[in-house]
Amino acid sequence: MKIVVIGGTGLIGSKVVARLGAQGHEAVAAAPNTGVNTLTGEGLAEVMAGASVVIDVSNSPSFEEAAVLEFFRTSTGNLLAAGSAAGVGHHVALSVVGTQRPPGNGYFRAKIAQEQLIERSSIPFSLVHATQFFEFVRRIADDATEGGQVRMAPVFFQPIAGDDVAQTLATVAVGTPLTGRAEIGGPERFRMDEFFRETLAGWGDPREVVSDPHAQYFGAEVLERSLVPDDGATLGPTHYRDWAAK
Repeated sequence: MKIVVIGGTGLIGSKVVARLGAQGHEAVAAAPNTGVNTLTGEGLAEVMAGASVVIDVSNSPSFEEAAVLEFFRTSTGNLLAAGSAAGVGHHVALSVVGTQRPPGNGYFRAKIAQEQLIERSSIPFSLVHATQFFEFVRRIADDATEGGQVRMAPVFFQPIAGDDVAQTLATVAVGTPLTGRAEIGGPERFRMDEFFRETLAGWGDPREVVSDPHAQYFGAEVLERSLVPDDGATLGPTHYRDWAAK
């Protein structure tokens, strides 16, 4: 079948395209650099023609609260309209574990707005909620750095490999629409401060990791289970230490 991957040239999207292509599907990578812009609508009608499934793994270029909200509202609205006009039968979107739990940050609120648009549309859908990717661990540390210290809350943290996220998305896309959410996370659960203390030491990074119950995670404090999936979630097979060793 023809499957359009919005954000298909990015970290997760490129992996999804490769997996679907290996399964014999016509996987089309759609992004501004391939002539498809979900904010302006450019190229949407053309790329959607004949598509059975759309997978949206796109992301806002800015995480500023108003900008990210505008991105997901506009992009998702345009994408759903084009998908409906083309007769797309399954809309799959990648979201984040924790969006529906307090306390939220601006990015989480924007993802909630995206999900609400998808849920209200006429297209059968699946929402895949993932924990943070291994590939973004360094960015998380950098964002939490104040001076020479990395301030981390001692809450649960369960990151997942981008490859495992892509595999789940590819599997969901060719299956029956969930008409709801599925959660995925890594195979191991850590304390966030302990994870980063060990990880920075492994990098030879001299920054000190400080345990701080009030440390913010991209603009908001997090609770004990804010960033981990509920019981029954699908767990990826890749362990962080194995991934980092490669």
